[in-house]
Amino acid sequence: MAETIIGIIGMGLMGKMYARKMSAAGWRVHACDMKDKFEALEIEFSDDEDIVIFEDGYGVSRSSDYIIYSVEAEAIDKVVAEYGRATKKHAIVGGQTSCKAPEIAAFERHLPADIEIVSCHSLHGPNVDPKDQPLVVIRHRASQESFNLVTRILSCFGSKQVLLDAVVHDRITADTQAVTHAAFLSMGTAWRANNQFPWETTRYVGGIENVKCNITLRIYSNKWHVYAGLAILNPSAKKQIRQYAESVTDLFKLMLGGHGRELERRIKTAGDFVFTAAGKRGEPLLLSDEVLDRFSLGKVPKQKTPNNHLSLLAMVDCWWKLGIVPYDHMICSTPLFRLWLGVTEYLFRKPGLLDEVITIAMEDHTFRSDDLEFTFAARGWSDCVSFGDFSSYRDRFEQIQTYFAPRFPEATRVGNEMIKVILEKT
Repeated sequence: MAETIIGIIGMGLMGKMYARKMSAAGWRVHACDMKDKFEALEIEFSDDEDIVIFEDGYGVSRSSDYIIYSVEAEAIDKVVAEYGRATKKHAIVGGQTSCKAPEIAAFERHLPADIEIVSCHSLHGPNVDPKDQPLVVIRHRASQESFNLVTRILSCFGSKQVLLDAVVHDRITADTQAVTHAAFLSMGTAWRANNQFPWETTRYVGGIENVKCNITLRIYSNKWHVYAGLAILNPSAKKQIRQYAESVTDLFKLMLGGHGRELERRIKTAGDFVFTAAGKRGEPLLLSDEVLDRFSLGKVPKQKTPNNHLSLLAMVDCWWKLGIVPYDHMICSTPLFRLWLGVTEYLFRKPGLLDEVITIAMEDHTFRSDDLEFTFAARGWSDCVSFGDFSSYRDRFEQIQTYFAPRFPEATRVGNEMIKVILEKT
């Protein structure tokens, strides 16, 4: 270990987590971020003699044997163009972005021919224990010896390593993350548009509503670029996010038009496609009533307000339209995706609940204004992604982030407990 030096260019939350874990495992780490963060990082890591902070990526690139670019997908080409030419001869380079198409293209464009490429992607956030979480490893251009070294380095996380190529990685992450994020981003947008803190009303407390509130706040408590890069730069994601918006719109129009039979037929056809195989295997539900009610940001009422759960119905409709069976990707799923799959499965596989929801969709107008804003929001996020507009994405995200910010600490605490429970079951 002492002979191998790991370089990390980009010391955001994930970069810092990587540095701490690798140092704790006995590896030497050379790291940097933007120049204006040099002094602050030196102070922050002054307690760890195995982590050396550099002023920029030139020093890290020249001195390190395995260099990880932990920067936003939007910036990867610019950063590799700047520091890639300084890469130590015969070193190994990888990236930790959530979208591999632009990352691999940047490496091929800017790195010297003698440099080997082994990338990775931890499928969880910086506040989640990496133990037993999926960790994708991409051997793009490397000898067996170099690949073995990288997997040995990454083993310090205790994660489940999954070997994929870059194209398959991007397709799977689009299947499991892009639409999931779009759904929760749209919920937050709709609640803000209606000037709601949903956990303060009985309409959004208890059961499935707890998952909606907690995950929405968890997403908005993170950095905007975590989601923007995956949505805008992933070749598969735009199509999937557009389909989700179309599914939301189509189902909402059926509700408004009073087309109950068509709505029921479409929803149940989608549900059969996604969940019948899982049901036939006799597998237990990922989430139970007890688990769903346990993690609430508000007081759970004795009588819950019925909800048509348009966001969940549209998710399953979207999976059906795209031919996605979510269970096929559990090996590369994030904690948030498993929670979202858990609540959709609960709705579609719990006896009688789906029929109740369809009846509510046609006869109960309590959530009509919420559904209208949700439909607008889903289409708005889809348009933003389709235009490839990072600036607009950031503005939309941060406006809503500011609105919900006071409740982030509590939501993070409750969300961590919820994720711990779902991870024990999957």
